[in-house]
Amino acid sequence: MKKEDLKGLSVDELRTEIAVEENRLLKLKFAHAVSPIENPMRIRESRKRVARLHTELTAKSRQA
Repeated sequence: MKKEDLKGLSVDELRTEIAVEENRLLKLKFAHAVSPIENPMRIRESRKRVARLHTELTAKSRQA
């Protein structure tokens, strides 16, 4: 998702997206610990996506 897409989401949608993405990150980490995953860069991308979502959630919380 682009920054513009994140700005269009509501606070509840951001929280939902964070939960989904953190769950995905956890599964990727476990899969990588058991046996190396095909593309380990997906872990980094997922972690950055969580950070972007948290940043946008903080920005929206401060506006309200």
